[in-house]
Amino acid sequence: MDRHIIVKELPESERPYEKFIKYGAGALSDAELLAIIIKSGTKEKTALDLSQELLCQRHRNLLNLYDMSMEEMMRANGIGKVKAIQLKAIAELSMRIARTQRGYQLRLDCAGSVADYYMEQMRHEKQEVLICAYFDAKANFLGDAKLSVGSTSFAYFSPREVLKRALEKNASVFILLHNHPSGDPTPSKDDMRVTERMRECAALFDICFADHIIIGDNQYFSFKEQSI
Repeated sequence: MDRHIIVKELPESERPYEKFIKYGAGALSDAELLAIIIKSGTKEKTALDLSQELLCQRHRNLLNLYDMSMEEMMRANGIGKVKAIQLKAIAELSMRIARTQRGYQLRLDCAGSVADYYMEQMRHEKQEVLICAYFDAKANFLGDAKLSVGSTSFAYFSPREVLKRALEKNASVFILLHNHPSGDPTPSKDDMRVTERMRECAALFDICFADHIIIGDNQYFSFKEQSI
């Protein structure tokens, strides 16, 4: 069996643990931080080598942790199922931390703040995903609900389900969001029809449908901002 090279066997100047303790997390490179998680390498590669190998894929940065599948990670000699799970868990935690921080600045009257809150969560999706964000009468964020996952072209949803969740949360206002896997948030004819249908249904329940936001790749389209 190949003997695993652990971080402690590296020269002290190259040990991420020691560097972390001496200088703090901010002094470490992305690869060094990943090496702390990966812990050990193989006979031919250190944990730092494996980290650099992962970072050199696809986006050539930390987005690989989120975008790469476990199977892709496990193609690297030295990354097994457990390590792949750990890396994917870290990616998910980082996304949730970022969302929690942005949640404090979430403003009902600002489409940009809402789009920013959901951007990283939705822009990487390969299929269309529909999320509804709910607010009370004082514009306090009450949480959200993922209502459907569709094909690569259109996310089917039921206005009834949107309004049912609104009543359950005692929400007075809601915003509809869905993504375009193509990265282009320009609304389609179906998007236009969905928006109009949702307005009509919300009016029947005296609930305010504040906006429909389409998430693209680091860009968004707001029906409210465009007065549509």
